Amino acid sequence: MKSSLLNLASLELALRVVAVAQFAVAILNLFLIRIMKWKPDLERAPLIIREVFRIHVVFISITLSIFAALTWRFAYEIARASSPLTIWLAVAIGLFWLVRSAMQWLHYSPSHWRGDALRTVIHWALFLGYGAMATVYLAAAFWRNA
Repeated sequence: MKSSLLNLASLELALRVVAVAQFAVAILNLFLIRIMKWKPDLERAPLIIREVFRIHVVFISITLSIFAALTWRFAYEIARASSPLTIWLAVAIGLFWLVRSAMQWLHYSPSHWRGDALRTVIHWALFLGYGAMATVYLAAAFWRNA
């Protein structure tokens, strides 16, 4: 019993850490164009591409902020899988991050980081960080104490 409570408390803490991380990614995402120095490239793109790109940046940040807020507010309930809603929420967010982690390898060309130590470290950090977020949510959804 004591071990189960400790595990649930650890999972709740992990959910809170993930909530903060998601909010940080949401904020960072809003500055990605400046950080990555993409402005000249975007200016060369057709107007519709620039508009869609900027709208997607904002809506990804809104989505991640919603994930973060819901996770922070309901970490206790999600950790305990207290209702079908919390399980579905954990599965949905977990799958979101699992797919995002996989896309780090399946979508981006290795030419973006190969041969550049800093970019390779960033690539791996993103892959592992997104994978860790997926793991926390999927553990909350499927892990049960006996």
